[in-house]
Amino acid sequence: MGNQILVVDDDAEIREVLRVLLSSEGFQVVQAGSGEEALAYLERTGGGADLVILDVMMEGLSGYHVCLRLRERWNVPVLFLTAKSQDSDLTMGYSSGGDDYLSKPFSYPELLARVKGLMRRYQVYKGKPEAAQEAEWCGLRVNLRGNMVWRRDEEIDLTETEYRILRLLVENRGVIFSLQNLYESVWNEPYFASSGNTVMVHIRRLREKIEDDPRRPEYIKTVWGKGYRVG
Repeated sequence: MGNQILVVDDDAEIREVLRVLLSSEGFQVVQAGSGEEALAYLERTGGGADLVILDVMMEGLSGYHVCLRLRERWNVPVLFLTAKSQDSDLTMGYSSGGDDYLSKPFSYPELLARVKGLMRRYQVYKGKPEAAQEAEWCGLRVNLRGNMVWRRDEEIDLTETEYRILRLLVENRGVIFSLQNLYESVWNEPYFASSGNTVMVHIRRLREKIEDDPRRPEYIKTVWGKGYRVG
């Protein structure tokens, strides 16, 4: 039986389209017509899904609120579907605990690339032990095998994607990563036109958490016209 995907959307036609598409790729698809129904299913199954595809604009609980409540209990990856694509909407989605964001209308190849990338990363990271090597630089300490980061001995709460970006940059200190390099290395999927904006939103959120002054970053430097680097 394939990995299980929970599709949450109050539009039955969209749910059915996603079910047909994902089932043809070997995934087991469970549908929920509301945020409340989705949370009830996760509660009943102990978080029994390998991925949640979550529509943002639904009656009742919005996708953002569902994700916030989901994150209180489970680490299952969340892919937001939305008709919005402004930076503020992306930031809200990632702030609520989402792992990726896909704007409607989207192509089937792009959807499948995002789904398979999230599934692959979830399977790789969910079983890793926390004890591991650490990298330290200018008071920033990064556990290289588990999502644990400290600045001046204060632990910082990062999402899994934020952690992977930071770890990649710290492990390759001094190397400049373009938006495409970062996206394909961290998300492990092809770079699309909208992917650069996704990376920039994550970098901004990461700086807000680890920098004393995100507008004058000490750790993650912007190399204008080229990309980002640490050190």
